[in-house]
Amino acid sequence: MNKTRITYFLIFLSIIFLGILSRKISFIPLWIGDFLYAVMIYFLARIFLPFKNAFTIALLSVLICYGIEFLQLYQGEWMIELRKTLFGKYVLGQGFLWEDILAYTFGIIVAFCIEKITLNYINQKSV
Repeated sequence: MNKTRITYFLIFLSIIFLGILSRKISFIPLWIGDFLYAVMIYFLARIFLPFKNAFTIALLSVLICYGIEFLQLYQGEWMIELRKTLFGKYVLGQGFLWEDILAYTFGIIVAFCIEKITLNYINQKSV
């Protein structure tokens, strides 16, 4: 595992921690968890595709998040049972909400912008 992937993995773990913490603190709005979920997906994609351009990662992340959200419209018995597990609850969610789509979009845009700013700063510093 190279240095880039390790960095993305550490960010990924930090986002998971913050996301779980956001669900435990009552005064934090629920959309923050969805926002962080999208940021987590962005960096998960980065772990597997560290050298793809940021726009490609953002597009892939949007497709994954939207796909998972729209999958919540499917109410097959086996899917309902899967959603009752800890994995299903955190990964697949409980029910479709348009607000989640908005939070995912915002989260990925923020992750994309932060990465672009950070990479530009690092590239300027190394020149």
